[in-house]
Amino acid sequence: MQLKSYARTLAVALSLAFVAGCSSSGGTQDGVMDGSRDGAAGTGTAGSGQISGSRMGDGAGQQADGRIPQQRTIYFEFDSDRIRSEFEPVLASHARYLRSNGNARVVLQGHTDERGTREYNMALGERRARSVERFLGVQGVSPSQVEVVSYGEERPAARGPNEEAYAQNRRVVFAY
Repeated sequence: MQLKSYARTLAVALSLAFVAGCSSSGGTQDGVMDGSRDGAAGTGTAGSGQISGSRMGDGAGQQADGRIPQQRTIYFEFDSDRIRSEFEPVLASHARYLRSNGNARVVLQGHTDERGTREYNMALGERRARSVERFLGVQGVSPSQVEVVSYGEERPAARGPNEEAYAQNRRVVFAY
């Protein structure tokens, strides 16, 4: 079953790479998607992303000037390490940055909400970060540029026993 999930992720990533390769170099891509989460720019540390609106950060688009993409946090569904389709443009943006800056390094910090045991959450945080790592690898990012760390539930972005706080804590943060 895990192989099927990997194959599906690989197919989506290859499709994105094909579409990106066929797209024109003109125009803009603002990353606006209805119902998506806003992962505002941060310092790349845990808790830098905020969920507050229906727009993805401007960092979802191409970085023509070679800067680190602005949106550095992506979010996951409950008990899942599957990358949500609305965050694929964000990941593709990070992949472009890393490919064009071979000396750049990133730490993918996996996080979970407080539900579940500490051990389970550490493993889930790692699975989330590994999922992002695989996506970047399919996009051509060198494995030597990527490090994976899981914090599980230990570094929450938001506190509180409610769905809004839980949703903000189910994330992977790009720390450059």
